[in-house]
Amino acid sequence: MTELPSLAPPADFFARDAVSVARELIGFQLLVDGVGGIIVETEAYTPDDPASHSFSGKTARNAAMFGDPGTAYVYRSYGIHWCLNVVCEPGSAVLLRALEPTSGIEHMQVRRGMEKLRLLAAGPGRLCQALAVDISLNGRSLQGAPFQLRLPARPHPVACGPRIGISRAVEQPWRFGLAGSRFISKPFPLGQHE
Repeated sequence: MTELPSLAPPADFFARDAVSVARELIGFQLLVDGVGGIIVETEAYTPDDPASHSFSGKTARNAAMFGDPGTAYVYRSYGIHWCLNVVCEPGSAVLLRALEPTSGIEHMQVRRGMEKLRLLAAGPGRLCQALAVDISLNGRSLQGAPFQLRLPARPHPVACGPRIGISRAVEQPWRFGLAGSRFISKPFPLGQHE
């Protein structure tokens, strides 16, 4: 099991470019109402990125992406799954793709209707279902309840590679993961470590 973190990030941690934040979020602990785990996979999206929801400007759906850094941007993917993002600089965000479950595992198992630990939060839709994240949390600060976000106790080796599940700007190496983690949604290509 990954060593649990203890300190909250500084207030200005998210007021930066999404690629840096996505890389550095690996190893953070994220809890929602006491349920969650260690962030093991993220993806960055910027305002000049054709794959980003903010690429064509501000809309009712993506308004949270233009809000304060450190707030949640929650949207429904393909009309089925909720996805949780962390807002960074205006119009940019980090998609949280996977967690290593560490807290409230029983709640996660009930919500997901399964016991297999590796698959409880491996993928953005699974992560949101396991943590009971939905549109009601859109625009809420990750620096306060029901969220709890903590820095890693120590640095972790990070893998990087192309983002997945998108059709535009697929060449950007803006997907990050905890190197060697069995809890990520999809393995990284060999040799994709920073």
